[in-house]
Amino acid sequence: MYGLHIPGAACYVWAVMVTHVEFRSDKFLPYAGEEEEVNPGLWGKRLAEFLRDGLRTEGFAVEEPFAEDWGWTVPIASRGFRLWVGCGRYQEYPDGYLCFIEPHKPFIRRFFRRIDIRETVAALQQSMDKVLTEDAGIRAKRWWTYEEFNRMRTEV
Repeated sequence: MYGLHIPGAACYVWAVMVTHVEFRSDKFLPYAGEEEEVNPGLWGKRLAEFLRDGLRTEGFAVEEPFAEDWGWTVPIASRGFRLWVGCGRYQEYPDGYLCFIEPHKPFIRRFFRRIDIRETVAALQQSMDKVLTEDAGIRAKRWWTYEEFNRMRTEV
């Protein structure tokens, strides 16, 4: 179990750190030529731009998204470690999308130091959830831990 900060709470609530969200939407169709930047069927630039704008509104310093072969990376400025959100099409559904926060573990190591990133990741997750929840075009949202998501994929 990992610490999760609940807004308004005076302490951490011990809970599982959720970092993967799947949802369905008709609003993030590919740009013309976008599939030349990623693997076929894995677009998500409109979603990356939507998250960039929403997270900026929530107070995060978000850099410009860039393409990877699997989808899009949305870099987030953070102190002491690399933080980003991956997003793109989730091919389990014809209108499915997946976003995930990296790093997905509660601690990272840097220069022989252990850095606790739970509070930062929890704040990002809560802001992402707010951005996704407040848009009427997003439905069937489901959050997973890294372990749950990967276990579910191997069981299929």
